[in-house]
Amino acid sequence: MKGQWGLIIGLIVALIITIFAVINMDMVTVNYMFGTAQWPLVIVIISSVLMGAILVGGVGLYQFYKLKSQLKKLQIENDELKNKSGSPSKKTIEKKQEINTKEN
Repeated sequence: MKGQWGLIIGLIVALIITIFAVINMDMVTVNYMFGTAQWPLVIVIISSVLMGAILVGGVGLYQFYKLKSQLKKLQIENDELKNKSGSPSKKTIEKKQEINTKEN
């Protein structure tokens, strides 16, 4: 359900940006570091939105992988603490079961 709402909101935002871009069809001067160029405002708006989306996506991916790495470290630490406290972890139980089935 959460994914559906995200899709609906994304489509609404895309529709608003498209309407805004089509209304603004004037030519504008874009200043680069090495010169200037005349571009339709619709191209400037759409390219700005796309560059912003790529930037936000990149930051999101960085945070995702950072959190994923942190989760793995915490799971390993949690397993080590369980082993020290005497309560066996799932991996330990599975290994013992494998050994028992191999012996029989």
